Amino acid sequence: YSSLENELLQTEKAYVARLNLLDQVFCAKLMEEANKGTFPVDVVKNIFSNIVSIHAFHSQFLLPDLEKRMGEWSSTPRIGDILQKLTPFLKMYAEYVKNFDKAMELLKQWTDRSPQFKAIIQEIQSQEVCGCLTLQHHMLEPVQRVPRYEMLLKDYLKKLPQDDPDRRDAEKSLEIIAMAATHSNSAIRKSENLKKLLEIYEMLGEEEDIVHPSNEFIKEGHILKLAARNTSAMERYLFLFNNMLLYCVPKFSLGGPKYTVRTRIGIDGMKVLETTNEDYPHTFQVSGKERMLELQASSEQDKADWIKAFQETIEIFQQKNESFKNALKDVEEVSVSKAELGKRAPRWIRDNEVTMCMMCKEPFNALTRRRHHCRACGYVVCWKCSDNKVPLEYDGNKMNKVCRDCFSILTGERVAEGKKKGILEIEAAQFSGSSIMCGFLQYCEKNKPWQKVWCVIPEKECLVLYLYGAPQDVKAQCTIPLLGYSVDDTVRPTEPPASFRLSQSKSVHNFAAESEELKQRWLKVIRVAVTGEMPECPQTNETTEPKNTSFIMAHRGG
Repeated sequence: YSSLENELLQTEKAYVARLNLLDQVFCAKLMEEANKGTFPVDVVKNIFSNIVSIHAFHSQFLLPDLEKRMGEWSSTPRIGDILQKLTPFLKMYAEYVKNFDKAMELLKQWTDRSPQFKAIIQEIQSQEVCGCLTLQHHMLEPVQRVPRYEMLLKDYLKKLPQDDPDRRDAEKSLEIIAMAATHSNSAIRKSENLKKLLEIYEMLGEEEDIVHPSNEFIKEGHILKLAARNTSAMERYLFLFNNMLLYCVPKFSLGGPKYTVRTRIGIDGMKVLETTNEDYPHTFQVSGKERMLELQASSEQDKADWIKAFQETIEIFQQKNESFKNALKDVEEVSVSKAELGKRAPRWIRDNEVTMCMMCKEPFNALTRRRHHCRACGYVVCWKCSDNKVPLEYDGNKMNKVCRDCFSILTGERVAEGKKKGILEIEAAQFSGSSIMCGFLQYCEKNKPWQKVWCVIPEKECLVLYLYGAPQDVKAQCTIPLLGYSVDDTVRPTEPPASFRLSQSKSVHNFAAESEELKQRWLKVIRVAVTGEMPECPQTNETTEPKNTSFIMAHRGG
């Protein structure tokens, strides 16, 4: 048999080995841990979708059939009939492809959220069988397999004589496989992009958080950076994405190209200008909120290509941003103004966004203080604070449960008020938008168990750390005035990996962040605050992230 059939057989063997790795190694090990209750079983099921069925079909049917046929090729030189057996099973691929984005999102979420989940994946990835590739890389394989069959079949048919007995079967197979491949094609484009993101992620020493379905790779390449003082230009490397530019320094390494990120520049607010420079040809300037760069391309054509890529990226970003702002306006209009109270349905604050009544600040529990929604403003309140009813216009003037405040506004009657607001009773949401730093940390005091808390260092009170139960809570569980505390970030075997301690005379507060990088960002701010100076927003890789990214990140992760 020819090299074409051989390629089909060899790629099928390699593919079955990859499926085995996904099904019997990654999925099985994660499932084993999930059954101990470490993380939900459903998460593992949703990540690996129907990989078990795909693996079973290829290892038990298609591969053995192909091997058998190659053994008897001299008497039966045909593959069309075998590939036709594949066609009823193509639905499995449609299902896998459809689930792919969700799988990637879950994978990212749980790698961030669960140390055990992350450890299992990293342990398997370090084995030789993985060939230094990430789990995401291996998961791309099924997405790309069906178009591979289509390509091989097209080549096979080109070489097949018109009157060959296998022609009819091969053409029929191609027709069905090609149709299935078009379904895969938009997923392929996505997966090619994802593959590229993974390659860049690995080139950057797995430091940068760039592997995300919403990130799109646009262009990369060597460039020279003009220094203000020096006369010589310095070698740099650019990665341009739909939402940012990574400005990197090449790093010498044996295992292929590697780069260190100098600066991340957001496309938001970016401008590109052609410049003329006496001593240097082909120069242009890129300026963003984080940094201004004076760059030199290798030729006039290279310069034109870069400028075009930047301009198109900026334009698309602005268009998307406009529609996003409009959508945001719609969302803002959903929260009900006083004038519209009772006249339109509110957005309900989700149960998991609060751990206490948004009126009286008492913590909720399953028995005596359960969650209720005010039908006028959408706040989550306890039964005591929702013990009033008024007719609501948007609900055909039917009587509806409302909170104390809405009752007062809608009826003009005051409900007896409790005590004045104490120091802890500042809403987390008010702070998080204008905070120096905020996000989830694990917290442990004295010998109590670790618990997840929402931590905020507000701009207004930048020397105080507020601890809340959840991002929408209206009262803090406690505050720590940071001034004079000493910081200890030595790693202790009995504590979680990225932990640190704040102590002052007898009081000790233990914290742990989700990652070492996040811990360092918190420490950067806290170390300044304990000296009584005003901390600034922490920077990562020489760039300033918007003030509430950790707020958004934490929402995504938690």
